[in-house]
Amino acid sequence: MALPRITEDMSEADTDLMMRNAREASDFLKALGHEGRLMILCHLVTGEKSVTELEQLLSARQAAVSQQLARLRLEGMVTPRREGKIIYYSLTDDRPRRIMELVYELFCRTG
Repeated sequence: MALPRITEDMSEADTDLMMRNAREASDFLKALGHEGRLMILCHLVTGEKSVTELEQLLSARQAAVSQQLARLRLEGMVTPRREGKIIYYSLTDDRPRRIMELVYELFCRTG
């Protein structure tokens, strides 16, 4: 996939759209800019998890996990589902999974 060309003769509407897209991408990438949030997304790529499961998988306190989930929820990356007293989280759409696959390829894959 080729990236678009930025030219001097771009219309104001195209420039505005590009700025809105850049702002959205920036917010998305900022949300990924924390190792705790990256680890949560790594676990959620494999399927829905409860907050308690995430605490155990991350060896983290509930407050820390909840804070990171709140940021991911704010950015629209995760969706909560309540079942009684238990809250489960899953990925909202395919974007986080695709990003995590690229992060894995660039930073985690050996060989």
